[in-house]
Amino acid sequence: MKISKKSWFTIVFGFLIMAAVSLSFVYYQGAGEREHLQADLLLARSKLSSVDTSTLTYQQEKLEGDLNQAYKEYEADKEKFIQSIENIDVSNILYSTANVNSVNITEMSSSDVSSEVIEGASCLALTVDAKVVGDVDNLVAFITQLNDDLPNGVVRSVNIGIPYPAGDSKPSVSIQVVIYTYKES
Repeated sequence: MKISKKSWFTIVFGFLIMAAVSLSFVYYQGAGEREHLQADLLLARSKLSSVDTSTLTYQQEKLEGDLNQAYKEYEADKEKFIQSIENIDVSNILYSTANVNSVNITEMSSSDVSSEVIEGASCLALTVDAKVVGDVDNLVAFITQLNDDLPNGVVRSVNIGIPYPAGDSKPSVSIQVVIYTYKES
């Protein structure tokens, strides 16, 4: 089957028209997409220009300063607790504080070292129980000073015993002191 020149011309012309229509369709679709993207870009630029970067910079600097301060406080607190429990001479601190405050320690005992978590930090804790005898004012001063003398310890409980009627026995306190040290994970 032989195709005439006229038929060939019609077929080629038809393909060229289809190609031209397809190319123009793609071009106009791309142009529409380009216009849409340019509108989005203009909107983003206008939003970006309305942002006050000096405020954001100030907030960032403030937050970085707060973070650095918190880290320094963390390191300082960690240093307080880094000393191992074995190296803390609790009995000497208790006896010297008692001596300064004119009270007498009549009993003292400690428990085994235990693990505790304080605000998310693993610590070792040594609990010391003591019975102290003296005047009420001196006992209160002793407990107050003990909190100052043990930066990594805390007086967990205090039971005051005041005899009634006042006789030969003196007022006493039973205290429980807990010494903490940081436990590396």
